[in-house]
Amino acid sequence: MRLATWNVNSVKARLPRLLAWLEAAKPDVLCLQETKCRADQFPSAEVAELGYEAAVHGDGRWNGVAVLSRIGVDDIALGFPGEPGYAGEAADPEEGEQIVLPDLAEASSPSPEARAIGATCGGVRVWSLYAPNGRTPESAHYAYKLEWFAALRTALEAELAQDRPLVACGDYNVAPTDEDVWDPSVFVGSTHVTPPERQALAALRELGLRDVVPSPMKGPRPYTYWDYRAGMFHKNMGMRIDLFYASEAFADRVGSAYVDREARKGKGPSDHAPIVVDVQD
Repeated sequence: MRLATWNVNSVKARLPRLLAWLEAAKPDVLCLQETKCRADQFPSAEVAELGYEAAVHGDGRWNGVAVLSRIGVDDIALGFPGEPGYAGEAADPEEGEQIVLPDLAEASSPSPEARAIGATCGGVRVWSLYAPNGRTPESAHYAYKLEWFAALRTALEAELAQDRPLVACGDYNVAPTDEDVWDPSVFVGSTHVTPPERQALAALRELGLRDVVPSPMKGPRPYTYWDYRAGMFHKNMGMRIDLFYASEAFADRVGSAYVDREARKGKGPSDHAPIVVDVQD
């Protein structure tokens, strides 16, 4: 079985690249994040031509997750029990776009965002996850991020109690260690590297989940994200924030895992590269 995860950063903008990558890499299951479209706008027909069923959770221009599978999609869950919503800014703004604040009186119990989708594929319970960014450690979005991770831990603990192979992969927006960023000094005072965020990841691993660390395609570190700013990718100034967490029994079957850095090259790529994991039967 071949599984993969990829923050595609807009499935509409990246559709030709996505379809070409599916044909070339041929994953049995692909988890997508930041699809940035409603479920009814997802290109399900296009991926179906390549043999993939699509389970999709999306509500507009922001966030959005999906699971594509050619080995079945069952028991679909849109979000997880106890998942919090965000009562601050309405959405992550695009560059130059004004942030619109909601009426706080109406936002006391916000609905969860489209950040998690679960499905059973070929007997494996698969979760595609897009963790909140956190923005700055002083922001309400950072507190929301930690709350989201705490709720995710509770949900995954219940999932693991069902004693079936489990994968929880996607864009976690946290670098597990200083080794997972190109220069730790640059990130001092920033999100993605703070002790509470890293402890949130450690709490997931304490459940028995294993961090399946992929092999890099260049350099000593398996970075998965490079900022769009000029030179960051070519100089390999990246971060490992896309993670593949798996239950122990499943992780024991992993034969190989790698970052497909080639998918980050060329015209109009996502700022993330896919992680590809091959599992022995």
